[in-house]
Amino acid sequence: MSFVTDEETLPGSRIAYSVAEPKDYFALLKPRVMSLVVFTALAGLLIAPGHMHPVVALASLISIAVGAGASGALNMWYDADIDALMTRTRTRAVPAGRIAPGEALAFGLILSIMSVITLGVVANLLAGALLAFTIFFYAVIYTMWLKRLTPQNIVIGGAAGALPPVVAYAAATGTVSIESFVLFAIIFIWTPPHFWALALVKSAEYGRAGVPMMPNVKGPARTRLEIVLYTLVLAPLGVAPWLMGFASGVYGGVAIVGGAAMLVCAARVYKIRAGASADRAAMQLFGVSIVYLFALFAVIVAERSLALFSAGWI
Repeated sequence: MSFVTDEETLPGSRIAYSVAEPKDYFALLKPRVMSLVVFTALAGLLIAPGHMHPVVALASLISIAVGAGASGALNMWYDADIDALMTRTRTRAVPAGRIAPGEALAFGLILSIMSVITLGVVANLLAGALLAFTIFFYAVIYTMWLKRLTPQNIVIGGAAGALPPVVAYAAATGTVSIESFVLFAIIFIWTPPHFWALALVKSAEYGRAGVPMMPNVKGPARTRLEIVLYTLVLAPLGVAPWLMGFASGVYGGVAIVGGAAMLVCAARVYKIRAGASADRAAMQLFGVSIVYLFALFAVIVAERSLALFSAGWI
């Protein structure tokens, strides 16, 4: 561990502090996850009716981003013990000793409070309450409870990652709608096949860490079946924004092609069950799922932004 104490300069003192760099605190925010949150929240903001002042919209997006980052920091604080046992996470700042656990906790709590208060003030109380619920759900319900309890951790915990479009829609309108919940549902159903594909490859690491992921508890065969079942739901669900009229035919085409690609990849994961080929199939699904979700929300953001530009709002 890299913690430093004051006792060298202040005799008798046992106060520990970390030697972290700014990049370590930034990494606590899980920037890749945070960027996805901002992107999906932006889509939720743009599908809202009416016009939101650009300053309020920007402040709302920043608040949601900071709230997501705060959730990540709290997650890394609590999960430092299991992160230290896994290859892909053991170099994180807390298990590696660059940031003291108490500092990560304080960092996450302060950002959580600031983000919720800011969103409640600049937007409305409903949006602030939804953001607070999202942080609580991820940090407490998922991280502290579900993750170490059940192989359904990703399924139920995925609700936290799916809520940003609903939070953003509420920030813009003071209410929620079926459209915002459709975006929520797409992310929610996308989450299990996305993460279980990775879990198939990393099951040994999850086993060492004692995390009950689906492949470790129910077995790879059951995991492959559930990946296919969730993808069968996801493919038509991804087309819903077009069918409901709040996305164009271009979106519909992208959703159909992307859904077909997801189904093909899921079928390969189900069919190929052993060896390096099985790992490649799983990682292919993992990669395609990222492109799929990004493409869906990118089209919505592009279409809505173009509409606002044409109307002279931006």
